[in-house]
Amino acid sequence: MQRANRNRRSFLRDLTLATAAAGLLPHRRAAAAEASVEAPAALHLASNQYSWAVFYQRDGRDFGASFDAGLEEVSASGLNGFEPGVGGAAQIRTLVPLLKKHALEMRSIYVNSTLHTAETAERSIADIVAIARDVEAAGTRIVVTNPNPLRWGGGEDKTDAQLRTQAGALNRLGKELAAMGLTLAYHNHDIELRQAAREFHHMMVGTEPAYVGLCLDAHWIYRGAGNSQVALFDVVRLYGSRIKELHLRQSEKGVWSEVFGPGDIDYEALASEILAHDVCPHLVLEVAVETGTPKTLSPVEAHRRSVAYARKIFAGFAG
Repeated sequence: MQRANRNRRSFLRDLTLATAAAGLLPHRRAAAAEASVEAPAALHLASNQYSWAVFYQRDGRDFGASFDAGLEEVSASGLNGFEPGVGGAAQIRTLVPLLKKHALEMRSIYVNSTLHTAETAERSIADIVAIARDVEAAGTRIVVTNPNPLRWGGGEDKTDAQLRTQAGALNRLGKELAAMGLTLAYHNHDIELRQAAREFHHMMVGTEPAYVGLCLDAHWIYRGAGNSQVALFDVVRLYGSRIKELHLRQSEKGVWSEVFGPGDIDYEALASEILAHDVCPHLVLEVAVETGTPKTLSPVEAHRRSVAYARKIFAGFAG
């Protein structure tokens, strides 16, 4: 589990975007026609960059080596949008024209931050606000951040003072983004669920709902709570009105599934529970692979099947 977290965080730190020139192939139209049979076309569905990075990695490829070609496959899978992992404002300026070329929206971005000390919080807030200035004009409305742990892959817990500092910084960042018309959504992995989930809960109760929303990563809540749907649904009941974005991943017997579909988490019931809070969050597929995940499909086919299932389960979110 911690290895998966390190890979994701390292991927975002070292991210570089290549722009190899390539023509747009006519897969998008066919994929969109196929998806329209499954559910209303109004249901927007995006995927996170991490999904494609790990699927490419298991095939011995690098998603960032030809970002143009990679986004062509994202489009071919029937997705409407793409949530990049952003390491700097310069990357956004490279990414925006490629997304337009492949008819993909960027309604959200994912950025790391270090907020548990005053000094690092100042730097992170400044960096994220600079990125936000560039993405605002591109139609982005949600900035997702997962504050970094004390040590990569470590099991150390932040002190109460550090948690208060982090929550205060999140609130300040949320205010600055709100002034720009953007929404901040707090994201977590499993480490924030340690010690009675005190870090996760304080990021919720220690911040103002008007400025800090929740990116509900359903499977990290489930896994971080010891594979508990009870804990997952309790989080929705506690903070459902603050859910701005929903990350979608599934597992079977605790191991990440190659396709988002039926499995350990009852997503149909989860969709109903979220709708009961009168919110329709931004939907982002984050299908991923780990040790034990079956390897039977290409990245495009795995995402295409995931798109079809997600559009069926979350049809009520359309419109």
